[in-house]
Amino acid sequence: MSLRATARIVAAADGSLPVLRSDGPFALRRTRSTDAYTRVTVVGAMSAPLGGDELDLEARAEDGARLAVGTAAATVALPGRTPGPAHYRVRLSVGADAALRWLPEPLVSARGSDLRARTTVELAAGARLVLREEQVLGRYGEEPGTLRSRLTVTLAGRPLLDQELAYGPGAPGGWDGPAVLAGHRAVGQLLLVAPEFEAKPAEAALLGEYAAVTPLAGPAALVSAVAADALGLRRTLDEAQSALVPF
Repeated sequence: MSLRATARIVAAADGSLPVLRSDGPFALRRTRSTDAYTRVTVVGAMSAPLGGDELDLEARAEDGARLAVGTAAATVALPGRTPGPAHYRVRLSVGADAALRWLPEPLVSARGSDLRARTTVELAAGARLVLREEQVLGRYGEEPGTLRSRLTVTLAGRPLLDQELAYGPGAPGGWDGPAVLAGHRAVGQLLLVAPEFEAKPAEAALLGEYAAVTPLAGPAALVSAVAADALGLRRTLDEAQSALVPF
């Protein structure tokens, strides 16, 4: 039997969490913070996503709020008894003069799984965002499942980024070729949005051999990277975040 679940987080400017609603595999916990951010950790309460699951995770930082969200462990997409793909939808909203740091652990596409991951972000004018996505194609020594991932971001009602990626069986040919992954099994991106980029845009640059910074048509920058494994990918994205985040 497939699972349907929706979890919600709402953070207010005074540091409170008016909404913290756990559901299904998403156990939401407020965790200690050492800075101005209200921190929430998503703890996996059961194995998910499995084939046929419909999972939604929503977070909103209201005007003036500072919210940081992470996960306690990697998310592993697995095959299930129900035919058809699993759907994992993340919806993020950041109000005026608010900031959101969305920094989950990697998503692992296990052999035999079929996952459709969709992240939608709506940013008000003046909002700040740090968003990291990491995908590991297969566990150690195994081939990956099928993974289709889309990230759509709007800023003040205008499109900022709309990107779709596909890997594994059934994906368009060439996904593992020299022009895409070139045999690497970890792929990720770091999206940075901040008003500070209006006065001083990020510069296009290579980060080592397998990562690059791309300034976007807006106060934003995108870091794209591939690596042999999750550890190498995280190291690259962490270095980029330390160097580029202006707030």
